[in-house]
Amino acid sequence: MSSMIKINLDMLLVQRKMSLTELSREVGITLANLSILKQGKARAIRFSTLVALCDALNCEPGDLLQLEKE
Repeated sequence: MSSMIKINLDMLLVQRKMSLTELSREVGITLANLSILKQGKARAIRFSTLVALCDALNCEPGDLLQLEKE
């Protein structure tokens, strides 16, 4: 059985009443790269990016990342 990591960016944006564009501006990550993350198509994420997202969304890494078993 394999597992995959799901990015809960949509849920956090809705909870924080924040748009992807606002998040992009706040963390300095391109809209294109955030879209890739949001769609679950990213193959990796830098710790510095994860920290920036958590700071902007006022969350913990575990709120953003979720392990899903297939």
